[in-house]
Amino acid sequence: MSKLLGRPSGSRLQPEWNRENGNGYALPVPACGRLPRILVLSVSVGHGHLRAAEAIELAVRRLLPDAYVRSIDVLSLSTAVFRHCYGQMYLNLIGQAPQVIGFIYNLMDQPVQLKHSRWERLRVSLEKMSMRPFVRLLTSEPWDLVIHTHFLPAEIVASLRRQGRISTPHVMVITDFETHRMWINQPCEHYFTATAEAALYLECFGVPRRDVTPVGIPIHPVFAEAKPRAACLLRHGLKGDRPIVLQLAGGYGVGPLDTIYRALLDVEAPLEIVAVAGRNAKVKQRLEAVATPPRHRVKVLGFTDQIDELMAVADLVMTKPGGLTTSEALARGAGIVIVNPVPGQEERNSDYLLENGAAIKVNHIATLAHKVGALLADRDWLAGVKANARRLARPRAAFDVVERSLALLPNGVRGQGSGVRGRRPPTPLPAG
Repeated sequence: MSKLLGRPSGSRLQPEWNRENGNGYALPVPACGRLPRILVLSVSVGHGHLRAAEAIELAVRRLLPDAYVRSIDVLSLSTAVFRHCYGQMYLNLIGQAPQVIGFIYNLMDQPVQLKHSRWERLRVSLEKMSMRPFVRLLTSEPWDLVIHTHFLPAEIVASLRRQGRISTPHVMVITDFETHRMWINQPCEHYFTATAEAALYLECFGVPRRDVTPVGIPIHPVFAEAKPRAACLLRHGLKGDRPIVLQLAGGYGVGPLDTIYRALLDVEAPLEIVAVAGRNAKVKQRLEAVATPPRHRVKVLGFTDQIDELMAVADLVMTKPGGLTTSEALARGAGIVIVNPVPGQEERNSDYLLENGAAIKVNHIATLAHKVGALLADRDWLAGVKANARRLARPRAAFDVVERSLALLPNGVRGQGSGVRGRRPPTPLPAG
């Protein structure tokens, strides 16, 4: 995905890129005032939140090239025990007990008053104790703006704000098509949602309408760049003389990938299949060992930073419906085949994509070949699914987030007042 920048996806940006203002995106920077210090915070629970943070960091550097921007996975500033419990246990549950995630997700999506209960205060206090280096970062260094792509650091920032220990403005960027009570952390200057419906849900929890903007889910700027199909096919050794199906497994390669892959091989029509196993080398080896029927052509890949080009040539993207991956597929105008959604947020993402006609959903692996084959055989249906994907696409969401957020920079900081509405006082806290 990061070919545009000439660097591997997820790697640290080099200082010299910070001075680049290519493609005409840079905002005018006044001659007076100090440079803004912007913190982009995320959590390594899956890759989606980190990829959203990367997209926002790149957008900041395009729009305000001289700003000091630091992007941090806050779990790197926590204790080893907390890091394991918050990150690795989540991945283990996805693989072994996904229904538990769905139960917890729905249980915690409760009225906003519970955010200030004794249990909630205790939970946030324990988080701060487990993340003391992160708290020191917030309290000992001057920051002009904080942008979150996960609710964990926002809970801590909001708590420190309520205690009067910091006054840094912060904004929340929600990385699924629907919202959840955990994303609400007042005081917070602004919330960015993927959809108007998600924004409305925040309002029912007491967030003022003026504090919410639906912009889409931030994805890497490369997805806003046109990619010639012929050139992409050539670079990746594909012919494109038949439908191309891209099977994704996320960065960690979790889930019943072997079973899904074998079911895809059962599609009767000839296919060109690209299966991406992520960083799971064992899964890649198992997929490579599966015999390919003569009617299909198959390419099995490990981790790749060229997903944008593979999506640009794909007719269908078969994937779990994470917010980032599906937003990338929409930006490339590919139809989506939903498989194995995690209960909770991914099931709600599925609802959004299905309601808008941009996806089909495979409920049982036994019917996968039939459903995919039927879609590919009906050209009008397939064309409609891909057209709906393009209609939902928001490839510039990261820039929309940053353009609106820069208005929160304090007076006297370069880049403040760059054409978006000015800063106003924080929203009052709910009672209790």
